[in-house]
Amino acid sequence: MAIANNLPLPEHPMLGLLRINRQIKINNEAYTSDFYMIGLKKVKAGYVLYGRTKFDHETGSMIFIKPRQVMEMRNLEFEEDGYILLIHEDFLTGHSLHEDIQRYSFFDYETNEALHLAPKEEKIIWNIFHTIEQEYNNTEDEFSKEIILAGIHSILKYAERFYKRQFINRKQLSGKTVTAFNKILQQYIKDGSLNENGLPSVGSLAKILNISARYLTDLLKQETGKTAIELIHIALINEAKNRLRKKDKTVSEIAFDLGFENMSYFSRLFKKETGMLPTSYMKKL
Repeated sequence: MAIANNLPLPEHPMLGLLRINRQIKINNEAYTSDFYMIGLKKVKAGYVLYGRTKFDHETGSMIFIKPRQVMEMRNLEFEEDGYILLIHEDFLTGHSLHEDIQRYSFFDYETNEALHLAPKEEKIIWNIFHTIEQEYNNTEDEFSKEIILAGIHSILKYAERFYKRQFINRKQLSGKTVTAFNKILQQYIKDGSLNENGLPSVGSLAKILNISARYLTDLLKQETGKTAIELIHIALINEAKNRLRKKDKTVSEIAFDLGFENMSYFSRLFKKETGMLPTSYMKKL
């Protein structure tokens, strides 16, 4: 990326830090890398493409990209200062962040789910970035890597907090998504899709809603206290209870009709949600 766009080469083979200003333009074809990317920038023109959607000047100010994620940058121009931080996955080896970074779900979000920072939040991120930048440009010593990794960890923790705020502030939009999710899930259960396609997955329902599976799960968790898969399980078991009440089919037949190929899995899930096995539930009725 640096050579192709006449940008300065990184100071470290496994860590890159690029300051962005109005004079910089970036234009890259689709590529993948072994780096995590954290970007804080406001795009004036052009776009970043990864996943299924574009990041443009209307879509927020902070994005997170994980290794081996295909991305494309086309004719990017910027409104104001920003930065791109590139961290090779091997740079994290031996540090707790090597495992911790994988739990931050926003690395799996789509570009249209970028983080919108309030001015106070942006100032906090910039302050951390300045600390990382100072260590990056200083002569390396025994403390440099630890300080840089601590800064990266702080950015991720703050991003997690700010995303939660974003979910709350967009409550009306979030509420519509929850309603749409429940409607699609119920339709899937009622229209025979279970027989044709098997159990619904978070990914397939998220695709219908045009959002990423991780973003959908985090949004639902914030709004309902349940993850997407938990809500799917609840809906399936509620439908199972309705069908068991009719007593016109065996438990095995009902499980198969609901898309369960494994009877023991259905029984375990039913017991988890109701406290009893489906056979006991039917007898109780």
